Amino acid sequence: MANQPEYTIALAGNPNSGKTTIFNRLTGSNQSTGNWPGVTVERKEGHFRFADKTIRIIDLPGIYSLTSYSLDEKVARDFLVEREPDLVVVVVDADNLERNLYLVLQLLELGEKVVIALNMMDMAEKSGLQINHLAMAQQLQIRVVPTIGVKGEGIDQLREAIAQRLELPIPTPPSYYGEEIDEALSEVQQLLEQEEKCTCPTRFMAVKLAEEDPEFLARLQKMTRQEEIMEILNRFTSAESDIAVMLAEKRYGYIHGLCRECVQRRGGFSTRVSFSDKVDSVATNRWLGIPLFLFFMWLSFQLIFSLGNPLADLIDKSVGLLSEGLQGILPLVGVHPWLISLLTDGIIAGVGAILVFVPNIFILFTVFALLGETGYMSRAAFVMDRLMHLLGLHGKSFIPMLLGFGCNVPAIMATRTLESRKDRLLTILVNPLMSCSARLPIYILFTGIFFREHQGVVVLSLYLLGIVLAVAMARLFKSIFFRQDTAPLIMELPPYQLPVWGHVFRQAWTRTLMFLRRAGTVIVFGVMLIWLLASLPVGVEYASAASWIGRLGAFIAPVLEPAGFGSWQAAVTLIFGIVAKEVMIGTLETLRVSEEVLRLLFTPLSTYAFMVMALIYIPCLATMAVIRKEAGLRWAVLATVYPLLLGWLMAVLVYQVGSLFLG
Repeated sequence: MANQPEYTIALAGNPNSGKTTIFNRLTGSNQSTGNWPGVTVERKEGHFRFADKTIRIIDLPGIYSLTSYSLDEKVARDFLVEREPDLVVVVVDADNLERNLYLVLQLLELGEKVVIALNMMDMAEKSGLQINHLAMAQQLQIRVVPTIGVKGEGIDQLREAIAQRLELPIPTPPSYYGEEIDEALSEVQQLLEQEEKCTCPTRFMAVKLAEEDPEFLARLQKMTRQEEIMEILNRFTSAESDIAVMLAEKRYGYIHGLCRECVQRRGGFSTRVSFSDKVDSVATNRWLGIPLFLFFMWLSFQLIFSLGNPLADLIDKSVGLLSEGLQGILPLVGVHPWLISLLTDGIIAGVGAILVFVPNIFILFTVFALLGETGYMSRAAFVMDRLMHLLGLHGKSFIPMLLGFGCNVPAIMATRTLESRKDRLLTILVNPLMSCSARLPIYILFTGIFFREHQGVVVLSLYLLGIVLAVAMARLFKSIFFRQDTAPLIMELPPYQLPVWGHVFRQAWTRTLMFLRRAGTVIVFGVMLIWLLASLPVGVEYASAASWIGRLGAFIAPVLEPAGFGSWQAAVTLIFGIVAKEVMIGTLETLRVSEEVLRLLFTPLSTYAFMVMALIYIPCLATMAVIRKEAGLRWAVLATVYPLLLGWLMAVLVYQVGSLFLG
């Protein structure tokens, strides 16, 4: 094993081509996730063994071409151009062949060894397409392997093709620019080969210079033969109004001819497209789209409570029995009362309070994974585009905002897909207003006590309030900091497809495990600190107003009095929620705030005001850290301060206005 040669291959492809499915099929459970060096773009890596080879796979962000606009695209291009992987597997959507082959041609120009995974062959057949993959392979001089990723078909053949292609020389890319342009590119290429500072493939750089790519023009300025190269390029660029468009047309012309030779259409229109169009006539309808989205949101919360609550009750009883059992056994073996209190009142009560809500959180993540797998998530962004654009946000911003329902940290990282820095900053600033899964236990606890008959509706109203406030604040920030127009939304709507339940549950379980890891780290330390403050000074009653934590809460409580929850327990809960929102429930449990105590401290109206405050006020420390990394210190300070003021103002408004109507 140790002597097996190891190869690095890149997995590339257009968004929605099934690339992630192919990655999962090739690597199985041999995967790891992290960030690319120097940036917060997620990096997926896996490996498999075939024959005598160990093959390491890097799953690149989805791209349409090697022209980079967003951070995602730049990361993918830099890896392909600078790192020079041993081979590139391009996942191609067989039902959208011409668009997907554009990236293949660019990679061949780059001088890469390429294997095509011709994916979604079943969808292409439903659309009436018959693809001669052998003829295509002969024309391009590369391996083309038909696959159906969701069913695992063709994966073994793909592994074999990868292993074989690694041993073969790099093919000569097809010629399609014409003699005059090819001669000019060859001359530029020869000059670039003499430049020590040219670190990327010379043919590829010659093409990018002809396209007037700003990044490569900047590289050219550092080279000694800059004037000679520009003189050659000017021979044919001066006659063209847009040379980049002309070169793209040449590529698409070749692709069109290739498809005419290798693809036949039968049966007229695509059955699948017809089905998608019929569904989209409702799902993306101007008047029905938003109500349908709200219905799915409401249905999601109904599922969360109807399926999750019975399991949560079972876990709650188990945690209670464990705590009672330890309180009875540990004194018999001479364990110090303080240690018993730390274990039962602190760690078990705090962490156990979070574990109770794991079923609800798992169902939440499952619902969002399901919406993504079926293709509806892109429709949600499309439906909301008009509203988002009206309020100053890009339509694509809605995807990171939806991800914020899971966790604000990866949601803020997801803003890298936005091309404009203005759109990125606006989305980052308002994303913490989206109600992450860590806030869900707070809602479940309080609505279960005060709004049991209407849990789903009350929780849905909080999520919608977060969305409304996010777009309102985006409008305000745009008018203050960014006055440029928002670019229109141009995005692909992937075909509807049946979910692969294995992928859905794997995504949900992975995100739930991340949540549990936080319960095992941040929350443990948080509840231990809370327990210590509730136990000191020595001699005071545990978790009383006379304890250090009671005094801290009493100092803050008057500020919260206008919002209807001016108790020291509520103040302390909000303070420790800054560390992590999960700690809020742990705080209440550690302080022995039972249902009976909550009914004394809160009314239904003040409860709702408290949940509004928990929704809006300061982001957790992890969110603040990622905002600082993504946007800078100045924006991180703004994203920390304004939610605190807005949360207090909204909570006071809810309570005071509600009191007028409720007497």
